[in-house]
Amino acid sequence: MTLPDIGAVRLPQALDVIRAEVREFLQAERTAGRFVPHCDAWLSAADPAFSRRLGEQGWLGMTFPREYGGTGAGALARFVVTEELLAAGAPVAGHWIADRQSGPSILRFGTEEQKQSYLPGIARGETWFAIGMSEPDSGSDLASVRTRATRVEGGWRVSGTKVWTSGAHHAHAMIALVRTDALDPTRRHAGLSQFIIDLDVPGIQITPIRLLSGAHHFNEVVLDDVFVPDGRVLGEIGDGWRQVTSELAWERSGPERFLSTYPLLAAAVDRLANAADSSASASVGTLVARIWTLRQMSISVASRLDAGQSPDIEAALVKDLGTLFEGTLTDAVRMLVRTEPDTESTDVLTRLLAESILQMPGFTLRGGTNEILRGVVARGLGVR
Repeated sequence: MTLPDIGAVRLPQALDVIRAEVREFLQAERTAGRFVPHCDAWLSAADPAFSRRLGEQGWLGMTFPREYGGTGAGALARFVVTEELLAAGAPVAGHWIADRQSGPSILRFGTEEQKQSYLPGIARGETWFAIGMSEPDSGSDLASVRTRATRVEGGWRVSGTKVWTSGAHHAHAMIALVRTDALDPTRRHAGLSQFIIDLDVPGIQITPIRLLSGAHHFNEVVLDDVFVPDGRVLGEIGDGWRQVTSELAWERSGPERFLSTYPLLAAAVDRLANAADSSASASVGTLVARIWTLRQMSISVASRLDAGQSPDIEAALVKDLGTLFEGTLTDAVRMLVRTEPDTESTDVLTRLLAESILQMPGFTLRGGTNEILRGVVARGLGVR
């Protein structure tokens, strides 16, 4: 089962060529045995060789100008590539964050030296990033972060702890939100800055935070008096809140927010294809209609990003509704197929169902809790 390309909101027809090329590439990869589909692959399945092969195809850094190793194809072209990768359950976790938001943030706020240092590697699939936002007792309330940077000669000394840092154990760098001035209770969003921190420097300890299954993609990152040179300050000191919130539009609006469990739905449709069960057909139809609606919303945000806008509210809505849907889809498939989940099963559907169930607790947390996102939407509508 592949993603349809019909509907009221259409992508430019020229992108059909890219879509066909990506599908052909993915089919060849699977036929060669280079990957098997996984749910939530954008967080849990990293493969350096696969990332490099995508880079060779020109399917990373698609929003970067050519002078920084990208293709300049834009956010809509990237949308087409990423939704095909997600639908296939491909191992994209390694490069995902760098390509999705760290690279665009450096492109927007970084110095020329920073762009030259990081963007070409991201576009080649060789430079991976982690997100240094959440902290113990902070979670989605980023204004309360306590990681502190103190001015020293030639740079800053950074100390603090970041948690739920997906992929930090194989990332090369992290963009961290830190306090460069003391917290002012009357201006909680002031005094924040962003630093690019290379993760191989002294003073950094990365510890796994394992899932119930024992799987590992979350981490705790402890920064103990880590030196960050002035050349790794991203943007302006004190402008961190504006910068990090602009980054969230990229993080929250993409197709990963509603296609993480798409391989499970595709496997269920294949299993139910010959079943003479009208109620099952109706349930699948409802799920597909909801995916389609979320897809139109996500494409709309990608269009605005392509136009240089910052659709933060719309992105929050995509993430809120999309991650709720992921849980609904998982529960619905479990009822429809009547099989017991098993991560070790040789049956693809049974294995994908188990993966999706194990990932469910994180669906409505990562990228901002649903309660926080609804607050963003409410403020945007002027009702809060």
